[in-house]
Order: sequence, then structure tokens, then C-alpha cells
Amino acid sequence: MEEQTNAKASLNYEEAEKEWNSKILNITLKINDKYPELSKYLEEMPVTVPVENNPEITLEHLRNYYESLNALLNKYIKEQPLDSNS
Repeated sequence: MEEQTNAKASLNYEEAEKEWNSKILNITLKINDKYPELSKYLEEMPVTVPVENNPEITLEHLRNYYESLNALLNKYIKEQPLDSNS
């Protein structure tokens, strides 16, 4: 019974990890495609620079990274003048 619970927890973690990675990939592609001028900030984001030699990537790290990308993009969009060609 405990093995089943561990397997479900592992599967849920893997699904969540895939979902966060997919969201990160999609927003990164959107930034690179529609707002290439923001690409330079992607490499400079503190979330991407590990503090440890062998950092563990957790769901919390992925969520924080996605949220920082989303905040960067939304702030940039709000600060841009309206463009009827978008």
C-alpha cells in the first residue's frame, strides 16, 4: 500500500514538473518570438543562477522561475505604448 502511495506521489510530482517545464518553455518561446528585446534579461535572472554547486531543482524553483518570467513579460507589455500591429 505504501509503495502505491509513493508511486502516485512520484507520478504527481513528475506531472507537475512537466507542467511547469512546459509553461516555462512556452513563455520563454513567446518572449523570444514576440519580444526578442527581453531575451537578454532571461540569462541575467537571479533565479537561473545557482547558489550551490549541485542545486536541486524543485517544483517551488520551477514555479518561482515561471512567475518571474511572467512578471517580466507582463510588466514589459504594460509599459509599452499600444501598438495596433500586435
